[in-house]
Amino acid sequence: MAGPLEGVRVVDLSSMLSGPWAADILGDQGADVIKVEEPGRGDHVRLLAKDAGGLPVMFLNINRSKRSITLDLKSDGGIAALLRLYERADVVVQNFRPGVVDRLGVGYEAARAVNPRIVYLSISGFGEQGPYADRRVYDPVVQALSGLTTVQAGSDDVRPRLVRTVLPDKLTAVTAAQAVTAALLARERTGEGQHVRLSMLDAMLAFLWASDMGAHTLRERDVEPERAASFIDLIYETADGYLTVSTMRDAEWRVFCTAVGREDMIDDPRFATAAERDLNVDERLEFVQEQLRARSAAQWLEILPAHQVPCAPAMRRRDVIHHPQVLASGILLESEHPAAGPLRQTRTAARFEGTVPDPPRGAPLIGQHNVEVLREVGYSDDEIDALVASGAVGAEHHDAAPEGVAGLSAVPH
Repeated sequence: MAGPLEGVRVVDLSSMLSGPWAADILGDQGADVIKVEEPGRGDHVRLLAKDAGGLPVMFLNINRSKRSITLDLKSDGGIAALLRLYERADVVVQNFRPGVVDRLGVGYEAARAVNPRIVYLSISGFGEQGPYADRRVYDPVVQALSGLTTVQAGSDDVRPRLVRTVLPDKLTAVTAAQAVTAALLARERTGEGQHVRLSMLDAMLAFLWASDMGAHTLRERDVEPERAASFIDLIYETADGYLTVSTMRDAEWRVFCTAVGREDMIDDPRFATAAERDLNVDERLEFVQEQLRARSAAQWLEILPAHQVPCAPAMRRRDVIHHPQVLASGILLESEHPAAGPLRQTRTAARFEGTVPDPPRGAPLIGQHNVEVLREVGYSDDEIDALVASGAVGAEHHDAAPEGVAGLSAVPH
């Protein structure tokens, strides 16, 4: 595939979300991603509700632009085949629990022995050391341990609340993809690969420190319990719907007051400066809410932008895909998948003018590329037949692999 990572080969041993989506991002940017799965079973995500021609939608969205090969990593033949993939790979992505890949004989040292230039990414829940290192982990566990649930609650005295998306998983995936490209750049300079380690907990804490851990940044200051955030959030009711309005700067506060016909509030001492507006946040937001109930959302979305007030409708997911700004961005692509049928997905978020990526390829069927990939790394057809017969390689599509799944094209919506 064309793109900034064209020519980079990735072996994806991961499952669930963080690792697969990290590899998916690399694939969408042009890398050749080979997804290694368990014969007859595959990635756990394949076992979710099969609501798209036998494939779960989540699998379609985080495993596109890949080829699938099934290897039994408890067999000598499966391990040998994987090490042969390592020899010709640039990157390995794995998210087994710490120590598992080493016990299997396919960890970083084994990879480096056959390919010193390899970039080997290990994703874990909590890292390799510490009392939680060996524990199973899912997204809510990291949300809780990282403090994200109390950030979401708004106060140390309020019941912690989960963010209603798997933020640590997704954030780890994006961080992982960036780390891989950084390591590949370093390899171009030094000629050496390296082991990159990333935990979901570390990714989440680094994310929070940018804006949510200010009280803990200055070590010698006493830390007070986090005071309650405003009891009103920034989603406001209008006469017929919801929108958000932001008035962080003095100028934005002034033009908001002008837009709603309340210039008398511009010099109100409670709201005259950013600091005062923060101290009197509930009173300020109550005032904003009171004004916005007077008109419809559509009316405010005409009036407020005309006064340069930052605002937007609070969209339902089923409406987002039709919003004119979303359509104008070209972020949505339509494609045809031979198993799942018509799809709507997003393109790569970053736009590369010099190395324009091809449209993403459709997610593979399990083991779809067994023969193709094994031939590429030097196995003869007879050797492949023997591996399949022994169970080291899955028998999926061995006799007649379907055509076209990997080569799906997409067009802007």
